[in-house]
Amino acid sequence: MLICRSAVEDMVDHARHEAPNECCGFLLGGRETIEEGVRANNLTPTPNRYLVDPRDHFAVIRQARIRGCIVVGTYHSHPTSVAIPSAVDLEQASSTGYLYVIVSLLTNPDGGPIGAFRFVRGGFERVHLEAC
Repeated sequence: MLICRSAVEDMVDHARHEAPNECCGFLLGGRETIEEGVRANNLTPTPNRYLVDPRDHFAVIRQARIRGCIVVGTYHSHPTSVAIPSAVDLEQASSTGYLYVIVSLLTNPDGGPIGAFRFVRGGFERVHLEAC
């Protein structure tokens, strides 16, 4: 899957801005491309939890329709851990069609600030992202 560099930069900037709490947002694009990260309000701002404001969810769906793209997934940050799903992430995952992106403010073993995953058969599978 392709991801625009500007989307990565925007998500990392959002994570830094909200630290030490988690940030959250949506991913806009197409079937194989993430073009943009759209910020959402975290209704439970804490360092290890997030809850997307439902008003933001509906607004981003409308925005995607107007722009002729789709909501391909969500993102959130891990301010003090690497970009892999936590037990809380697994507990809260429900949509097999969505891409789940995690933004870390730490250096990841693979060198990047983000990890992408799909929820499949009760667990997460890593999705390879390539910059465009």
